[in-house]
Amino acid sequence: MDFETLTQDIDGVSVVVKAIGVGPAVLALHGAATLEGYAWARGLADRFRVYLPFHPGFGESGEAPHLTGMQDMVVHNLRLVEALGLGRPHLVGHSMGGWMAAEMAAVTGERFARLVLNAPAGLNHTDHPGADVAAIGPEALPSYLAHNVDVALRYFPGGAECPPFPEFLAAREKEGRALGNILKVHGMGHPNLGRWLSRIPNETLIVWGDKDRMLPPSQASIWAERIPNARTLIVADAGHFAMQEDPRTVTAIGDFLMS
Repeated sequence: MDFETLTQDIDGVSVVVKAIGVGPAVLALHGAATLEGYAWARGLADRFRVYLPFHPGFGESGEAPHLTGMQDMVVHNLRLVEALGLGRPHLVGHSMGGWMAAEMAAVTGERFARLVLNAPAGLNHTDHPGADVAAIGPEALPSYLAHNVDVALRYFPGGAECPPFPEFLAAREKEGRALGNILKVHGMGHPNLGRWLSRIPNETLIVWGDKDRMLPPSQASIWAERIPNARTLIVADAGHFAMQEDPRTVTAIGDFLMS
């Protein structure tokens, strides 16, 4: 089954969305970069119609320097759901996309069905801090993304799923600018996010690799405690890229969305 490419104009920004599968709609939000791609969604395509937008300034979407802060991204994604005519989709977010999905659900959770937060960023809990990305050298980054480093290396220069180096570099530079705009307001999180989580009405699955070095799996219980209808899935021997390291993670997410 091949991915389709859809394009939407959202407030003057050209937004590219990859879509695959047949069934109930799933909106899946990527993290702070797109280097790991979206092939994981094939694992849901036999049961769901999965929509994978590139955030403005990321991947194939156009740049949008006027979007600054997570509030802009929440409004952007709500407009995108309307433009795609998704009805009441399930909502899945990974890392920064998990933070994004959590804020969307806290504001308008009734707009969505079930919610999956996969190693979500945004909480910035002082007792369970995430990695200081600025202090991680390029050679060490793969070990922060996957417990099995060979999985992460597939997406870096020389890896089987990495584009030519000039394209890889251009993508990281472009996405770095877009990420900087999102983080201008509060950095990688919001000081009040923890207070907002109790507003999320959705049945929620918190997914975390137990060897995640980017965002600590010890945060999983905090998210689950603060979201009223939440449960956790801890993936053994997996890091931040749990869906890529262990495809059974994707199957479990699909089972949760179908239940």
